[in-house]
Amino acid sequence: MTRRFGNRSTFAVEVGEAWSRDLRIVDLWAGGKRLTTDDDTAFVPSICHQLRLTAALVRQREIPPCPFPGRSPEEIFRLLRADGTEFAERYWLMEWSEIVDNVSKYAYLDRELVIVFAFWRATHPFPEDLGKVFTARIPPDEFASTVQDAADLMHAEWAG
Repeated sequence: MTRRFGNRSTFAVEVGEAWSRDLRIVDLWAGGKRLTTDDDTAFVPSICHQLRLTAALVRQREIPPCPFPGRSPEEIFRLLRADGTEFAERYWLMEWSEIVDNVSKYAYLDRELVIVFAFWRATHPFPEDLGKVFTARIPPDEFASTVQDAADLMHAEWAG
């Protein structure tokens, strides 16, 4: 049985079937797009740790503010992507193992948590998404609760 935390239209974590004690289906959604199209099998101890760290960062507002005020999220994504320096790395978020290595993503605070992302693999199952930049906006505390609650469920079932 799949348990959903959050809302697919903003941000959601769906915790699915366990393949083994340590491997489990975990699907991520942002802005109505499923991010885990290439690989949705997560190593439970690692994903729980990563989700909890991210929840703490967002809850404590340790996410940088908008890097280019007045510009569109799509333009911000393209500027960060082209930057290639440590500056752009400050905006990395959701570096949660291979389940999201098919997506380039950045995040910043602009009242809400803004997640900008694009699919980059030529084998992406929805070719019409390639080359497009997507945006998800969510209140930071809602995002933090979503990922924390998903981590807590997986950890409880893994440790139990």
